[in-house]
Amino acid sequence: MAAKTVLNYLDRDSMVHKMTGTTKLAFFLLFTFASMITYNIWVLLGLFAVSFVAFKLSKIKYREVRFMMIFMLVFLLLNNLFIFLFDPNQGTNLYGTRHVLCHLFWRYDVTAEQLFYMLNISLKYFVALPVAILFISATNPSEFAASLNSIGISYKVGYSVAIALRYIPDIQRDYHSISQAQQARGVELGKNEHFFSRLKNSVNILLPLILTSLNRIDTISNAMELRGFGKNKKRTWYTRRPFATRDFAALGLGVVLLVVSLMVTIKFGRFYNPFV
Repeated sequence: MAAKTVLNYLDRDSMVHKMTGTTKLAFFLLFTFASMITYNIWVLLGLFAVSFVAFKLSKIKYREVRFMMIFMLVFLLLNNLFIFLFDPNQGTNLYGTRHVLCHLFWRYDVTAEQLFYMLNISLKYFVALPVAILFISATNPSEFAASLNSIGISYKVGYSVAIALRYIPDIQRDYHSISQAQQARGVELGKNEHFFSRLKNSVNILLPLILTSLNRIDTISNAMELRGFGKNKKRTWYTRRPFATRDFAALGLGVVLLVVSLMVTIKFGRFYNPFV
């Protein structure tokens, strides 16, 4: 059975995939800044709608990125839990009002302000992470390296990032292969085994995985050195493409979203307060 990989490039015939790597990188940065500077729920809902539409246009299926979505939900739940445990009154301090819904124990009151604040935090994750996953899944690593070089980053750094992105699926496939081999030798890693036993048995996979990774790194380094990589100050990119109308439209949309987010934040503040 083929190993399922995450955070890898998924080739599709979509408008998002046809955009240049530079456009996708610039839009990702503009969109991220627009979502970071505000806690206004109406702005976040608008950005979420744009994120959802972009994901649909990419033709990437939910099941292909399901692991990352589930990981995001688990991280989000833990984040909200720790926010409430460490400071259950953060929402009331930010909004300046206090509407207690119920009392739990000690200093822990469930307030409408705290729930609204955690809703905004959750919405920021739902806005930013799908676009981040889309950027990784819809951008060819070599094209991403070309886009980094086009904004002034050294091509050596860009090429290193491209190799790292290509290497992530390889590591996952190696892990799956080594896991299958260990299970064939009687090391139990299935769901029927207890969690801590599976965790302990997984350690047996790490050493072969590390050795395989080091061997691959050495092979790649030697191949790049033999080809004279890094001797010149500049290089050409086979995957670099010229800008088209869709690229300018995406960049314009990113600028508009950032400007709207800035204007709303400056005029009405970072926090929309429905309790006054």
